[in-house]
Amino acid sequence: MRPLLLHLDHFGSFREPATVDFSDTEYFALVGPTGAGKSTIIDAICFALYGTVPRWGKENVIAHALAPSAGSGKVALVFESDRRRYGVVRSLVRDAKGTVRTKEARIDELDPAAPLDVAYEMVLKSLAEGEHVTPEVQRVTGLEYKFFTQCVVLPQGRFAEFLHAAPRERQDLLVQLLDADVYELIRQRAARDEEAARSAAAFARDQLAKLAGASDEAERELADGLAALRRLAGTLDTDLDLLRAREADIGRAEQERASVAERQSALAALRMPPAVPTLASARREAADAVAALGAEVATLEADEHEAFEALAALGDRAEPVAALAALDARERLTTQAADARAAAAEAAASLERLVPKVAEAEHALAEAEHERERLRDAHAAAALTHRLAVGEPCPLCLRPLSELPHHERPADLGAADRALAAARDRAGRGRAALAKAETSASMLAAQATRLDTDLAALPAPGDRTEIEGRLAAIVKAEALATEARTAVRGARGKLERARAAAEQVERQAESAWQTLGSTRDRLLVLAPSDDPPPSLTRDDLHHAWSELLGWRDRAAEAARAALTERERELAQATARLAAERHKLTERLAEHGVTVPRNATPDQLGAAVAGAVARADGALERVREERRRAADLEKVVAEKEHEAKVAHELALRLRANAFERWLCAEALAVLVATASETLMELSDGQYELALGERTGDIEVIDHGEAGLRRSARTLSGGETFQAALSLALALSGAVARGLDSIFLDEGFGTLDPATLDTVATTLERLAAGQERMIGVVTHVPALADRVPARFEVLRDAKGSHVRKVGP
Repeated sequence: MRPLLLHLDHFGSFREPATVDFSDTEYFALVGPTGAGKSTIIDAICFALYGTVPRWGKENVIAHALAPSAGSGKVALVFESDRRRYGVVRSLVRDAKGTVRTKEARIDELDPAAPLDVAYEMVLKSLAEGEHVTPEVQRVTGLEYKFFTQCVVLPQGRFAEFLHAAPRERQDLLVQLLDADVYELIRQRAARDEEAARSAAAFARDQLAKLAGASDEAERELADGLAALRRLAGTLDTDLDLLRAREADIGRAEQERASVAERQSALAALRMPPAVPTLASARREAADAVAALGAEVATLEADEHEAFEALAALGDRAEPVAALAALDARERLTTQAADARAAAAEAAASLERLVPKVAEAEHALAEAEHERERLRDAHAAAALTHRLAVGEPCPLCLRPLSELPHHERPADLGAADRALAAARDRAGRGRAALAKAETSASMLAAQATRLDTDLAALPAPGDRTEIEGRLAAIVKAEALATEARTAVRGARGKLERARAAAEQVERQAESAWQTLGSTRDRLLVLAPSDDPPPSLTRDDLHHAWSELLGWRDRAAEAARAALTERERELAQATARLAAERHKLTERLAEHGVTVPRNATPDQLGAAVAGAVARADGALERVREERRRAADLEKVVAEKEHEAKVAHELALRLRANAFERWLCAEALAVLVATASETLMELSDGQYELALGERTGDIEVIDHGEAGLRRSARTLSGGETFQAALSLALALSGAVARGLDSIFLDEGFGTLDPATLDTVATTLERLAAGQERMIGVVTHVPALADRVPARFEVLRDAKGSHVRKVGP
């Protein structure tokens, strides 16, 4: 992973947008005073890639990404990995509760040929968004978060400590730096696998115990029983055919018995209808009632005709009703006309009284207007007097004044205005009242004239007493005619009901004849040929029914005798069937086949077929259980072997010797790799080696004829070279092909000579490595020797960064 362009917007101490361009630098330094925000730039790179920063503690804590006063922020990084260009962006926001959360996260593959200033716009394809961004970053960089924080930002202080540590302390550091505690997780997993394998083996043994009955002897017994059942099934058809023949005999006997029983039931159910003995007298009574009611209807219809003729002779009822209505209208108009004339006279009198009052108000208004004009002229003259001078022309007559006029103080003009307003109000009210009275008098007079005209237009009135007498006679005649019509309708209804009753009696008689005929026809079918029922004649219904009932009694006696004979035959056939079925069921029981009592031949055949199928299934189950038992025995052996292997692995990993061996091997690899780097950095003077007895890291000084001495005897610059070599060895072991390294080291504690050695080492490292190297320092002596520098300063508005140098 090689960063190219970093953009910060309200991230950490950078409260204003800032951009850092790494594209044209191979070896640079982040310089500035302590607390200026140099490490924040490294934090921004880490946050853009993984969404968190090591200095913040827990991986899921992002509250420190925004300054307390910032409501939102963003970090964007353009980087290269495996010769491809990518862009990753994370946006932050602070919600209403003050909680900082990630609003947006995405990673895109960018066009590598596009200029960096528009790189974010040249997206080739989107790779991931949201929570999927961090796993995608790990995929494209090949670095997990923990390896990135160990390899890209090297903890130099820890490696100097590692160089000088005692063997036990060095082992603890190796376990931490190399994640050697993963082997404890492997031991725990082995213990769990052992327990799971033992549980699986125990479960398989329990299942195997349940299959103890699946033996070779049981299989042979089931096979012999199945063969015997199949032989029985082969000979069963003859016995079942015999049973079916017996059942057919019983069926025929039951059918004959049912036929005799049906005839006996039909004979026993034959009854004479209850109405047959009285139908003849009922027909005569119904005919007499119809005749009497017909005569009564004819008499009432003649009375009705006479009443309506009398009503027609009196004339139309509407004529006297209209005459009475005209009399009522004349009386009502007479009263209304008298009232209207009186009201018109009263309105005329009121109008005469209002005329002098209105004239008086008009005169008072004229006097008030005159007085107000007089007072206005007086006030105007008094006001003009003050502007006159003797000898000047008078404004009215234009003659020179010989002396000034004298005017008395005029009355108040406001009082005259109020008096004029009051007079106008009285005159207005008087005129309005007069106009209203004139309108009312005119309307009332017109109404009285119209009512007199309407009254004169009415026809001459008739005699009320005569008209009312004629109307009463018409009403009485209408009542008599209505009464006669009601009587006719009632008599006609009785006649219709009588006719319906007569028809009902006729239908009952016809139904009785039809019932008699259908009954005889049904009995003719059921009766024996030697004694048919008697023939029918439609002379006397009651006599015909009596003859049929006499025949019924003779036929019922013969049917009882026949039913007794059929029942005897049925009992004999049933006994023969029971004997044959009992013999067959005993044979089936000998083979273990149980059947229901009184089972049919089909049920017996199904029972044998079911027994064969069950025996076949039982045999197949025993064979399957034997195969399953063999498989379970293999499972028990396999699981017990897996448990043994897991147990042995857990024992090996639990021993302290394994951790010592692992750390010793890792330390040997690291020292050998670091020794090669140290030889290059020291121009072949120094080489690292492990002490054969003490296990300490020693230095072979080729400048002193290969003298071996403790690493503690190295100077400050030499210690830095050795520690840096170990750091690069570890980073190379953790992440092959690393493209960038940031050294966040406190160089301020080094003396000038050591600092010069450190600077020289970094320069040679930058010249000989294909990696971007960044140094975070506030030491000017070191920063001045770095070809490219990014200066980070901080003021009241936050941190700012600018590039200085080439």
